[in-house]
Amino acid sequence: MEQRMNMQQVLPEVYGKMMEFEMSVKATGIDKTLLELIKIRASQMNGCAFCLNMHTRDARKLGESEQRIYMLSAWREAPFYNEEERAALALTEAVTRLDGHGVADDVYDEAVRLFGQEGTAKVMMAIVAINAWNRIAVSTRLMPV
Repeated sequence: MEQRMNMQQVLPEVYGKMMEFEMSVKATGIDKTLLELIKIRASQMNGCAFCLNMHTRDARKLGESEQRIYMLSAWREAPFYNEEERAALALTEAVTRLDGHGVADDVYDEAVRLFGQEGTAKVMMAIVAINAWNRIAVSTRLMPV
C-alpha cells in the first residue's frame, strides 16, 4: 500500500489545529498511561496501523508491560486492568463505534462515578482526538515507520 497524501503538507494550517487539539488534551493532565491505553484501544478498533505502532511504543516508554499491551483487545477477559482503566476502555469502545445508539447510560455513568464529570470529559476528549487521528491516518494510508 502506498500513502495517498500527506495531510500535514496539503493542509498545514488545519493539521496544525489538530496538533493544538492533541496538545490541549495532553495538557488536561489525564494520566499518561491511561491516555496511551485509550489511544491503543481505539486504534485497534479502527484498524490504524500507524497509530498502533506509535502508541504501543509510547506506552512501552512509559513502562507499560508487553502483557497489558497484548491483552488490550481482550481487556474484559483479562485481569490486568484496574477499575478506572476498565471504565475508560468501555467508554473508548462506546464512543469509537457509537452503533447508532450513542453511549449507553451504564458506560457513561460508570465513567462519571470513577472520574467525575471533568475527568470523564478529559477521557472523552482523548477518545475524540485519537478517533480523528485514526481517520486521518487510515484514509490517507499513513504507514507505520
